[in-house]
Amino acid sequence: MTKELIAIFLGGGTGSVLRYCVQLALHERIVPYNFPWATFTVNIVGSFLIGLFYAWSARFNLPTDLRLLLTTGLCGGFTTFSTFSNDGLTLLKQGYGSLFLLYVALSIVLGTAAAFAGNWCGR
Repeated sequence: MTKELIAIFLGGGTGSVLRYCVQLALHERIVPYNFPWATFTVNIVGSFLIGLFYAWSARFNLPTDLRLLLTTGLCGGFTTFSTFSNDGLTLLKQGYGSLFLLYVALSIVLGTAAAFAGNWCGR
């Protein structure tokens, strides 16, 4: 059990740092910041990666600790539902109702499609 927890811990820390780097990179390049591009990007990319990693896990019979490092750890630390929710709330508070609906719809539809694509690529 300890080996799995360490794998999740390492993957989660790495994913969180990567998410922060994406946020820094996108916020420096996208002005004005009306749409939460960083959260949107990490959630779509993370959805693709989790689909890919689960497919690889099944295809190559990856050890449990490696699967947990990549999925629960890395993807869990990289993607963020709480920030997605807060960004949506911020859009609503700022009066961007239609942008909020677009953000939510695109995040769900493209996130699911990305997970499917990642799974397909991994097979």
